[in-house]
Amino acid sequence: MACGCNDFNRAQLLRKGAAVAGRGLPKIERGMPLPAGTGMDRRTFLLRSAGTAISVYGASMLGVRHFEEGIAKAAEGPAKPVLVSIFMEGGWDAMSVLAPIGDPLYKQLRPVLALKEGEGGVKFTEDERLMWHPQAAGLATLHGEGKVSVLPAVGYDPPDESHFTSRHYWEVGQLDTETRSGWMGRLLDAIGEPDNPLQGLSLDYSLAPALASTRVPVAAVSTPAEYRLWTYGVDEPIMASAVRTYGELGTLAAPSAAMAQARGASLDTSIVLGQMAGFVGEEGKPTYTSPVAYPKEGGQFAERLAALAAMLAAGMPIRCVSLSGVGGYDTHSDEVETLKTNLGETVESVLAFQRDLEARGLADRVLVQLWSEFGRRPAENGSGTDHGAAGAAFVIGTKAKGQMVGEFPGLSQLDENENLRNTSDFRALYCSLLEQWFATEAGVAIPGAASLPRPVLVR
Repeated sequence: MACGCNDFNRAQLLRKGAAVAGRGLPKIERGMPLPAGTGMDRRTFLLRSAGTAISVYGASMLGVRHFEEGIAKAAEGPAKPVLVSIFMEGGWDAMSVLAPIGDPLYKQLRPVLALKEGEGGVKFTEDERLMWHPQAAGLATLHGEGKVSVLPAVGYDPPDESHFTSRHYWEVGQLDTETRSGWMGRLLDAIGEPDNPLQGLSLDYSLAPALASTRVPVAAVSTPAEYRLWTYGVDEPIMASAVRTYGELGTLAAPSAAMAQARGASLDTSIVLGQMAGFVGEEGKPTYTSPVAYPKEGGQFAERLAALAAMLAAGMPIRCVSLSGVGGYDTHSDEVETLKTNLGETVESVLAFQRDLEARGLADRVLVQLWSEFGRRPAENGSGTDHGAAGAAFVIGTKAKGQMVGEFPGLSQLDENENLRNTSDFRALYCSLLEQWFATEAGVAIPGAASLPRPVLVR
């Protein structure tokens, strides 16, 4: 990642590194808002491969068997809408994703980084001043099909250029550094079940703060293909028999409390292994197949989206999902190469995911949201751009309205810090998703929702 921002690096370390040690989300250094979910109880189940585990947050009194019953019950009902929230970490440059090549000030502000007409980008049909970045071609394709709602200048007032503060605002759905629950977590508190941790799924090694709930369980899973039991020196065909026996031991009567606890853990592990069996094959390789080809590049991001589509196709009762796109976007330097790689690999994976959903007949019940904590400064610094204010967000799916929300404000009237002014509020985006997609009154998750507009995002 092209990042010259040391405090952002520390934030990443603390949010991701310490959180996998079994202590829930970590305490963080002075001056940074505590991430939503800090202090939530966490149970890590014995499903380890290469040091990973499935973790359930917010349900310390429930065991895996309760979760099994809750997941099965939740899956019995009609299929429900799903939101997949993808975070573009580091503050992506909205003025490169949608470049204002038709604004006369663009080349003055960006003599080196300015994209040029004819460099492979497609004109943005709703505002011909703008052009899609060549590596955002997948978004341009879906927008041309009416499947992408575009917010070209989304943010809040007054803007904050701190990675961790602005990210925290987006995660909790309000401008308050003290809030400890996430906006999707509060939604699940209102519409979720007390024993279905799959309703809020963080496809990562730790809980996404936006999913931090106060009453219902949510889960963190890096990728289903990683979960299997492994024993040194034991291979197939012995391993399969050993795992079966391990599960059977859990059903035996226990002569003592300690033995009951051990056998309960054995049965719990066997149950979850059984639920994941449709996604894990030999050596941790996935057994599911996808009807479309996903990119080979991009690390686990494409794999996680492919697994998610398979999990939805299998009827798993998932409602809200959070994951991060490929790489980072804190492009203080080397922006051209960073976007060429990270933006391209992320967008191509999202396009494959959309095609996967369409091929499986699932597309009408899934929306994807792409967001970042802020945009970049309009004026370049040489080979990169510094922290800015208004950025870009996208809502993707066959049920997306497919129209621009707000407008690109132009470069002639920047704010007092020489940043792009926002023309839409991220909290209004959430209000619309809550009411138009989840059919839930926005006030249950967004404080002050009554005073916010409701842009039309859903058909």
